[in-house]
Amino acid sequence: MFRVKLLAVVISIFVAFADEMALLKAESSEPSEEKTEATHRPPTYIQKVQSPDELPETYTVSATVYFPERSQTDSDPLTTADGSKINPRNPKKHRWIALSRDMLSRWGGEIQYGDSIWVRGISDELDGMYIVRDTMNRRFRNRIDILVGRNDNIMGRWDNVEIARAEFPQEEELELDFKPSYYGLAMSK
Repeated sequence: MFRVKLLAVVISIFVAFADEMALLKAESSEPSEEKTEATHRPPTYIQKVQSPDELPETYTVSATVYFPERSQTDSDPLTTADGSKINPRNPKKHRWIALSRDMLSRWGGEIQYGDSIWVRGISDELDGMYIVRDTMNRRFRNRIDILVGRNDNIMGRWDNVEIARAEFPQEEELELDFKPSYYGLAMSK
């Protein structure tokens, strides 16, 4: 009888441990649904609504890249300033950037966490749409930092880079054609 009870306890501990590990694995590096639902839109949707040639007010900044490492961030390099989790295997796929504090609304700027930003003037590989998820050290001004991985072999500093906030039309004004597309998203007419 004692062996049966011991076996039941071991099995229940094993099941509880397996459930805990499944929950830990289920936490992906993507931001949670509740955080991104209101602010994050797929880049292909944005490109169809607004092309980079139709940019609103642009800012000229310097651009650099950073890796999610303690030497370049803080004590928790896989968590951005807005609480998003970085995938350590492929940080570049997120297309996230950090902005200097003078550009963020929290410190008097015009851009907020979660805003979509067009970047132009670096290279074909790095130009395009990014999401603002992080903040740079207070010593930097008028600058952006692009999140990449060490294995991406991208380094550098670029001056005279143009950035602009991607703006969306009001949902009522946007007419969508819900036919299948190459992107699997509804396209604007």
